Amino acid sequence: MPALARKLRLHDYFALAFGTMIGIGWLVLMDDWLGRGGPLGAILGFALGGIILLPVGYVYGQWVLRLPDAAGEAAYTAQVFPPIVSYFTGWIMLLAYFIVCPWEAVALGKISAYIFPSLNSFELYRVAGQPVFLPRLILGIAITTFLAVLNYRGIRLSANFQKTMTSAILLLFVVIVGVSATRGASANFHPVFRATPLVSILLTLQIVPYFMTGFESVPKYAEEANPDFRGKSYMRAIALALGIGAFFYALAIAAVAYIAPWQSLLGKRFATAIAFEGALGARWPVSLIFTMGLFGLFQCFNGNFAASTRLLFAFGRRGTIAARFGVIHERFSTPSVAVMGVTVGTLLGLFLGDALLVPVTEVGSMASAFGWLAACLSFWLVEQRPRLRAITGLGIVISLLLLLMKLLPIFPGHFTPAEWAALGVWLAIGMLLHRSS
Repeated sequence: MPALARKLRLHDYFALAFGTMIGIGWLVLMDDWLGRGGPLGAILGFALGGIILLPVGYVYGQWVLRLPDAAGEAAYTAQVFPPIVSYFTGWIMLLAYFIVCPWEAVALGKISAYIFPSLNSFELYRVAGQPVFLPRLILGIAITTFLAVLNYRGIRLSANFQKTMTSAILLLFVVIVGVSATRGASANFHPVFRATPLVSILLTLQIVPYFMTGFESVPKYAEEANPDFRGKSYMRAIALALGIGAFFYALAIAAVAYIAPWQSLLGKRFATAIAFEGALGARWPVSLIFTMGLFGLFQCFNGNFAASTRLLFAFGRRGTIAARFGVIHERFSTPSVAVMGVTVGTLLGLFLGDALLVPVTEVGSMASAFGWLAACLSFWLVEQRPRLRAITGLGIVISLLLLLMKLLPIFPGHFTPAEWAALGVWLAIGMLLHRSS
């Protein structure tokens, strides 16, 4: 029987997790972040999100040592809950990864059109009032096909690509932060909150699960670790991804708000680039930022694509969906059918165009928080040691609060009917695939 290739080391796991987490939200949605909390509210929202997710990350580190299974949350919940609960837990978590793939494919066209306005031509149709242009659609199809081939041919190729993108992003980010520090002014920060401090932080905290999703992708590759890989290194990879990811987001917000008055950026496309261009009166910062944005898009797309394929593969292997999704390619040792399945799904989502961007953030946040809650609750039920149960209890409380902030109407920024409908469609698809098995 063919098995998944065992190629990954610590730096590979970090790059895959960090890349799954850091995409282009800091470029495409910076105006939304500042509009939610103001500079300090957004900074504190992401920083607090990174800190409070540490217990959740710890639980995942413990789970992967105990049960190194690509099914992740589905495998964990299967230890204590009925099979149907296990399946839909994993299915909802798959949504958190998969939904990013068409998001990034759409965003590629959006970024490219900012640089080359001629791409906004040959309008095909509209979705929710947003036009879908043929050249941008072709670009999305091209990057999706490229990443599909990359992942089809081996995890080593995918991991090397991820490490290259991550290194380039971090290097360019240092340059951008340095420019802000030398050319910005603290007066641009005022007022530091958009509303009251608590509301500003909560509105930002609601979307943190979506943008911090990625650290828990490490266990999805547990079956592909190098034979010499030490089990404790899983925890190190998760902690590094969480810490550096939260720091990246917080510092990106600070850099933008320091270089230009943040209220002037609200409602502006690509507020990050606009802030630096206006402050420096030059075009080169825009080119630098968009280059970094493209690297971020590629790494986030690739990370979420790879994680999605591992979950889909694991479902097929467990027999909860059609068994053909659990096939491993004899030559490349990759989940080849799962790769094709995620590719087709991404291409279908791509045709929704720009209307996909903001709602996806909200649904993805809920899916991530639900998966974290399920993993923590399952571990709390199987673990007997008091210290570990106490840490796990914190993870349960944190995940539950993040979940309720999206579902309960008493919280600002809760689910809208459109987002409930999107979740319902995803669950219906999961039910159909489950029944067909």
